[in-house]
Amino acid sequence: MNFENILVQKKDSLAQITINRPKKLNALNKTTINELNIAFEALEDDEDVRVIILTGSGDKAFVAGADISEFSHFSVEEGGGLARLGHEILFDYVENLATPVIAAVNGFALGGGLELAMSCHFRIASDNAKMGLPEVSLGVIPGYGGTQRLPQLVGKGKAMEMIMTAGMISAEEAKDAGLVNHVTSQDELLPLAEKIASKIMRNSSVAISAAIRAINAGFKDGVNGFDLEIEEFGECFGTDDFKEGTSAFLGKRKPNF
Repeated sequence: MNFENILVQKKDSLAQITINRPKKLNALNKTTINELNIAFEALEDDEDVRVIILTGSGDKAFVAGADISEFSHFSVEEGGGLARLGHEILFDYVENLATPVIAAVNGFALGGGLELAMSCHFRIASDNAKMGLPEVSLGVIPGYGGTQRLPQLVGKGKAMEMIMTAGMISAEEAKDAGLVNHVTSQDELLPLAEKIASKIMRNSSVAISAAIRAINAGFKDGVNGFDLEIEEFGECFGTDDFKEGTSAFLGKRKPNF
């Protein structure tokens, strides 16, 4: 796959998407969002890919925000349409992928960049990373899920403070708040992401996909996460992975999923 603003690499069952606009600190624009959608769709459909790592190029930014010049002149209707389309083709789409996505936050993750990281299934960060949602300093609010996903991860009070002050927090502060799972050096960021991915890939991708659906259900209005868990749990009993996993356990051998 050849793109203008992103790079896609595959090695065995691991894929990596790198947002590649270093002169713009990897800011999200319309082209980049569309390319990310195409890449994620292709990797989701690739049965060989079992984990995706998302990161930014260079050592300064994961994604430093959205490209403000593209929408500074938008009307009310155009602004709403921008957010709605972004949710549909990227942010909600990534959250609901059956393939696990790890965000490797390698620097600034601000505005739409933090919202993109939060749409991934979990996050790790380099020790130079800075994260925040500065939208209110521009007279707007986060529009790509920030007001919803940040409270889910750090709690309502912390999210209110971060959004109202438009400030940034360090990688260690983000870890303490539950926004990222691990903090490491810049050099060790991708190796750590790959190490975690290798642990994920030892397990049943069918079961992991079911777990993602069940976990996400608990954060959706009008959906009973416990009911979906029961349903997904039962469905697992009809899969080849369940037969392999249980027979391997009883036979005291490693499963071959």
